[in-house]
Parts: sequence; structure tokens; C-alpha cells
Amino acid sequence: MTNWLPNLSSGTGPLYLRLADQIESDIERGVLAKGAKLPPQRNLAFDLRVTIGTVSRAYALARERGLVSGEVGRGTYILDHGRGMPQAGPALASSGMEGTREMEAPAGKLHFDATAAPDVGQGETIAALSARINRDHPHEAASYTRRFPDRWAQAGSRWLARGSFRPEPHCIVPTLGAHAAAVAIISAVTAPGDHIAFEHLTYSQVARSASLVGRRIALIRSDEQGIVPEDFERVCAQRHPKMVFSMSAVQNPTVATMPEARRIAVAEIARRYNVWLIEDNLYGALTDDPSPLLVELAPERTFHVGGLSKSVAAGVRGGWVACPPNYERRIQVAHRMLTGGLPFMLAELSAQLVLSGEADAIRARCVKENNARLALTHDALAGFDLRSCPNIPFVWLELPEPWLSATFKNAASEEGVLIDDADEFKAGRSDQVFHHVRLGISAPRGREEAARGLAIVRRLLEHGGAGYDSYD
Repeated sequence: MTNWLPNLSSGTGPLYLRLADQIESDIERGVLAKGAKLPPQRNLAFDLRVTIGTVSRAYALARERGLVSGEVGRGTYILDHGRGMPQAGPALASSGMEGTREMEAPAGKLHFDATAAPDVGQGETIAALSARINRDHPHEAASYTRRFPDRWAQAGSRWLARGSFRPEPHCIVPTLGAHAAAVAIISAVTAPGDHIAFEHLTYSQVARSASLVGRRIALIRSDEQGIVPEDFERVCAQRHPKMVFSMSAVQNPTVATMPEARRIAVAEIARRYNVWLIEDNLYGALTDDPSPLLVELAPERTFHVGGLSKSVAAGVRGGWVACPPNYERRIQVAHRMLTGGLPFMLAELSAQLVLSGEADAIRARCVKENNARLALTHDALAGFDLRSCPNIPFVWLELPEPWLSATFKNAASEEGVLIDDADEFKAGRSDQVFHHVRLGISAPRGREEAARGLAIVRRLLEHGGAGYDSYD
């Protein structure tokens, strides 16, 4: 569609921004279809009577928004956005959520592709509590959950508490884990077509779920200290996201932890641009990080999420949200609509684990086991560049030349070890390249199995590149 000529007479702001907005608007309205070619920059600049630099900046901004692709020598083409709305296909084509892959993976594979709490014998405690719940609440266990006992919120208030943060029980919503909590928040507080901001690498299942419910993804750059505030502000100014998903303590997969100054900056930017915050603190619950939480810095706009999957038992699906004032009912309704409702057995089990003190005891055992496996990992992979954090069940491994992330993942799989490459954590199309893989060290069934898998990984790192052939 090289004869496309936008009307820039309306709107406010610089011409390049209005032109980029017009491209996005015409994609949403179907004026610019998938695969359509935009006019050459020089031609459009002549027709609009603007400089070629203005058109170039607009096209670059459209590429940054994921609307178009520029091919040297061929031009700029509209990508497939379903008239501005993400499609379900790509999101579903990726691998499943952590904890679901075991039934999909070939038998005999060693799992380093999940980070659930390690098996430290918590099954006995869970079995005993489940039997007691069935005995004491037979009617509730056999029926639908129609009420939320106060103890469920009290358990969430206790589990989410960190440092000086003590959320009030009336602000707590019990959920089917942290993932369901995040999707419920996005669904309740934003609308289809809104942008949700994520780091380039993050727990991407939330981003893919957001796409499935019609939200669009905006990407924020980060470094070894987490979100880069300057880039967050740029995204807020250009993309106007309604919400940002953040892991301020022990980011997955990079293990970055935001220092206090950055957290303050992120909170101030979010307040200035009226952006909601989701603070996922699943891994933070395993640390003694003294930095203030985002929810403490911006309580009026932060949904603080936590759960039991990394610290106690992923199969329990226990999670909670500490909501800003007056939002708990909206999140509770959205969660019920998206999940079908909270099972009494799981909610009661989660609450009893926390209120009895058993969750704290299991967490302490998990931390001890994680640290033993971290020591094992550092010994097994000595000499290679690992990023890790005490108590945390994964490491971020930088690959030596000539390995690429996806190629190494495939090579490891052929050797019987399942790991996650960098693409698994990309929230959307990214121009950043990461030659890393994540190793989930809590997934192997025991340290002996972990040692076997790590030995295979080391052998590939040292000798595999020259001999690995990806062709059949």
C-alpha cells in the first residue's frame, strides 16, 4: 500500500509521534492490513511536506511498538497484529507453564526447566493437613466455595508480610497461585487494547496470558539491577501503558534485584504517568532483602503478589494479592470469572500451612536444599559465568562461544537434559539478544540427579559446540 497518505492535521505532539500514532490507528481500523508496505520514507516525507528525519523517527517508533518490520532494500511492512490486537496462536505455541511440562516431556529426561519448591518431604505435612480438612469440613470440601473465611485473608496477610510491610487482611484476595493473581489483576484493572509493560526478559507466561485477553505488550529495558528507570519513563511517555509487571527482588530469569534508589524511581515514574504496578514477590519470599517493596513506596497503585509455589509446594496452588484500597472485590470477581472459582480444599490447605507455621518450616528446608544445590552447581560449572542468588532455585548461565541459547537448549535436550533458553522468557518481540540459559536446580529429584545433569551441561559447554549438528 505505497499510496497510503495519513492525515496529520489533528492530534497533538511532535509530527513524528502523530505519524506513528496514525500508523497504529490505521492498523487497528484495518486501513493498513497485514503485509501492507508503507510508502518509502523519502516519498512520504515529500507528500507530507516534512523532513525525511521526521518520517524515519516515526517508522522507528512504529518498529519499537512492534507494529512494522523494516527490511533493508525492501521497505517497511505491517506485521500481523489482528487489527492491533495480539493473536492467540503465538502465545499458545510456546511451551507450557512451569509445572506442566513433565507430562509433555519424553521419559528419562532430567528436568532443569522448572523452579518449583524442591521436594523436602513436604508431602507428609500436606497429606496430614488434607486429611484433617476433609474430616473437619466434609460439606465444604464436597461443594462449591461460596464464602471466604477470614482465616484465608489472615494467612495471606501473614505470608506476604516483609520487613515493615504488613498488609491488612481486608485488602487480601486468595488466588490459585501468583500467575492467576497477575492475570486477574490485568483483566480487572485494564481494558482490551491497553498496553502492559514488561521487561524484555521476564516470567513471560503472564505477558502471553495478557495477550490472550486482548492486551498489548510494551517492552522495558533492564540491566543487572533490574528495570532501567529512564527507559521505563520513555515507554510511559511513548506507549502510555496502563500497568507494569515487575519482579523487584530476584527477577526471573536474570536474578537481578532492584536497589532501593531504582525502586523509588520506578514508583515515582509510575505515579507521574498514572501507571498501575504488579509486584511479583514469589522469589523475594526466599530472601532477606531489606529494600523497601514497591507496595510500600506506591501503596495506592501497587498490587503485591505472592504464593507458595517456590517456597513450599507448587502443587498446592496457593497465592494471595495485597490490593490497593477498594480493589479487593474487583480482583476477587475477576479471579473467579477467569478460573472458575477458588477450590475450598486448596484455599484451606494454603491457609492452614501458613497459620500453623508449617509453611515457614518447609520454606526453611527448601532454602537449605536450594543452597546445597547452588553450591553443587557452582562447583560443577566452575569457570563459567553464572549469575545466582543465595536461597534461589535457579541460575542464569552465560554461554561461551559459539553457543546460541536455542541451539544449546536443543543440544542439552538431545543429551537428556531439559533447560530453558532465553526465548522462553521474552515477553514480546525483542531486538535484544541473550546468549544465556536458565538452569532450574530445584527440579531434579535429588542432588545425585542434579549432579548428573550438571555434568552433561558442563560437557556440552566445554566440548559440545564443535560436534553438535542441528540437522537430522
